[in-house]
Amino acid sequence: MTDTERAQADPKYLPLSLPAGSTKSERQGFRRLCELLNRAYLDPEAPLEHGHWIAAAGLGNLYNRPRLAAAAHTLIDLVDQGWSVEMDTLGTLVAPPEARDDRALEKDRIRRQELLRRDQQLGKPSVRRFIDGMERTHQHGNKLISIFNLMRDGRELANTLAADVDGTAIQPYVQVVDGTSVCELTGFRLHDIWRYFRHTWSNAYQTVPGRSMPMLVRDAATEYHAVIGLAAISSPIVQIAERDHWIEWDTNQFVASVRECPTIEVARWLARRIKVQKSDIYVEDLLRDGVLQPRDLERPTTDVVARLRADAERHRAKHHRGSPVREVRDSLRDTWVERAETHLFRSKRAAALAETLEIQLRLGNYLSPNPTIAGLRRALDDTRARTQIGRVVRRARGERVGTVIADLTVCGAVAPYSALAAGKLVGALAVSPPVLAAYEKKYARPSEIASSMAGRPITREARLAFVGTTSLYGTGSSQYNRLFWPANVMGGEQGVKIGFYELGRSRSFGTSHFSVDTVEALVRLSEVEGSSTRVNSLFGEGVSPRLRKVRLGLAVLGWPTNELLKHGRERILYGVPLVENLREYALGIEREPRYLLDPVPSDEGQTVASWWWQRWGSRRADQERVREAMRTHRLTRPVRHGARVPAPTDDELLSVESGHGRTAASGGR
Repeated sequence: MTDTERAQADPKYLPLSLPAGSTKSERQGFRRLCELLNRAYLDPEAPLEHGHWIAAAGLGNLYNRPRLAAAAHTLIDLVDQGWSVEMDTLGTLVAPPEARDDRALEKDRIRRQELLRRDQQLGKPSVRRFIDGMERTHQHGNKLISIFNLMRDGRELANTLAADVDGTAIQPYVQVVDGTSVCELTGFRLHDIWRYFRHTWSNAYQTVPGRSMPMLVRDAATEYHAVIGLAAISSPIVQIAERDHWIEWDTNQFVASVRECPTIEVARWLARRIKVQKSDIYVEDLLRDGVLQPRDLERPTTDVVARLRADAERHRAKHHRGSPVREVRDSLRDTWVERAETHLFRSKRAAALAETLEIQLRLGNYLSPNPTIAGLRRALDDTRARTQIGRVVRRARGERVGTVIADLTVCGAVAPYSALAAGKLVGALAVSPPVLAAYEKKYARPSEIASSMAGRPITREARLAFVGTTSLYGTGSSQYNRLFWPANVMGGEQGVKIGFYELGRSRSFGTSHFSVDTVEALVRLSEVEGSSTRVNSLFGEGVSPRLRKVRLGLAVLGWPTNELLKHGRERILYGVPLVENLREYALGIEREPRYLLDPVPSDEGQTVASWWWQRWGSRRADQERVREAMRTHRLTRPVRHGARVPAPTDDELLSVESGHGRTAASGGR
């Protein structure tokens, strides 16, 4: 049996080849690379650096051959992930690695891959200039300051803890970071401080689309308020099955529970949602162009739904042929109307209105003139009406998942505080009242997409109800394990606890297993040859334009996108519910959150820090082995400190400067 026949018989094998139109030399070069990688899979000591394999296969400069570049980099990364490459006379076959039962080995494998990408990033000239600039002294007031002033010497801290009798050796507080604020004590921009310490993580630093609010946890017991740890709350992943089931707002789950116990609150919510969905869509141009008549909004028909969908398709096609949509810089109504009437938002509005009117057409009779439990029960017994209820739930969830839910995308402590389980302190402070208040203040402003849909400023809810996160590995997280605290620590009631609940395990989907070289090559291929579906990286184009471009690049190659984007890394999901009425508030059934804590901050996190010290910090500080570990972090020259960004080796610098991308993991300086 040939490998090609085996691919048909065994679905784990995927045939890969260059797309039609590729030159003979490109096909020959790709085959040479496949043959080399076939041997590499058999040799676990083979080099992993991209440039090595590209040079060994004689591929030369790939910039003007985007198909071959994307195919080559993607294949190298697959082999790095443990995929096997097999050859026959007809082509190349790849198969994903077998599932590993040994989680410790899997953790080591993932950590190694993450360190490779981090060190590749640290070798880039722009990153090196930033790090060197932070470590170089500068004049602030009458003192010379560098980033080392924001690290605490481990020997000093250990000695201070040993003599501490009043619990003041460490005085933590949380400081929210924005793009312009400057640290008064050092003169550094707060975001530069945050970025520097983020580069010490075991995975590469990257920005995330959507909302993002970084924060620092600092120590007022030191002269310059040394950094204890850092965190960031960002826009969540839109769909996570385990999280959605835990919240109980999964569509099928919600409809089943309401069918079992219909309530007047849900009936009123459904009627209200239909009205709000209509009122939040700008329709003046649809009326002006005759696509819609005023009576259609009150008495919709299947004909008007069809007209709206056809209009949406026409304007979507025009958008892909046209110019990018400019970002709105102010909230004047005329500006939002101008944005609403672009081809992109005309398409989105027509499609959304078609859906809303179809929901009204199928469901409205059961909720008119006034919603009742009896009417809701009849709707739930009607298959078509029940389907429309599900659509309302999905729309509400999609609208509110990015506003009342957030992800904790960065969270951890730096040395020497990490030895004291300070990561747990950072985790608790990341969901504390000062952070929730800052988040609400930052995002209580017109929503870019919602306002563009409505043709007027629309402010979405900004009061967080739930914060989720994941472990980097599937072996557990000592940082979030058993991390619960009394609600009264944050101004809540006695006898109630808040903390990180384990929601389940998830095998993620995305681009995290691809190197920077591969992502850039796929994105470039999508831009060069993926003209049939243009991705602008703008609000309104959908979540994660980068992921969409990678998918498009794989599609241009003709390779199976879903299979190749499953990175197979099992992660533990955690979540912190902040309100008592989580499902009802998250969906908007109840308009006010019933917080488990007091969302109005009474301090900068000192009460939470006091709880952490009594529960975790002091117990670690009493252990001599912990203090000895802390003493290894020294600020005397040469600086050997775990909070210092590790330097790439000379080989890594040469690799990056020559454009080779893949580097080996490095130790500290």
